[in-house]
Amino acid sequence: MTLPGAALPPPVHVARQPIRRPSGDLLGHEYLYRSAAGRAAGVDRWSTARQDAASASVLRTLYDPRRPRAAGLVFVNVTRAFLVGDRTLPPPDGRLVLEVVESVRADAAALAGLARLRARGYRVALDDWTASSAQRAMLPHADFVKIDCRDLDRLGEAGLQEARTSGARLVAERVADDELRERCLDLRFDLLQGYVLGRPALLAAVA
Repeated sequence: MTLPGAALPPPVHVARQPIRRPSGDLLGHEYLYRSAAGRAAGVDRWSTARQDAASASVLRTLYDPRRPRAAGLVFVNVTRAFLVGDRTLPPPDGRLVLEVVESVRADAAALAGLARLRARGYRVALDDWTASSAQRAMLPHADFVKIDCRDLDRLGEAGLQEARTSGARLVAERVADDELRERCLDLRFDLLQGYVLGRPALLAAVA
């Protein structure tokens, strides 16, 4: 697969963090861009062009034909460029979940792109749900909605119910300890992600 026009070199490291069912069974992983030193790079604070390139390089790393097939679903942050066809995606394989970052605006081209990609077999997750107008517009296209545990009090039960209205499965992010895990189970989250379930681990380099 060729992903053209990267504005930065491919990452030396990609990390993955498990996403688990309440039973503890593995659903898949979120795959995260890491700096050359293997640390979180703060991609959400980068320019749009650099975020595009970071997502492209994570996808290129994961779909390198030399790399063994990943276990479970593959969640990767994507920007608007991937929704509207300005950036290339790997062919749909039933595993790739396009995790739409919260900065994507829900204009007509982005919404049409989401519908087209889902029809082709990609799954869609909305990252960092805050019930923004853009996220509400994209919600009918979502298979998963990810909610940061730090937003639970602000969203309340009504915010969680809204996220469920189109049938999406709710993923609790930043589940840092057992107390938060129990709270998320009480709130009927479908899936859990965070340090108490597993910390991000770097993928081994391929030869």
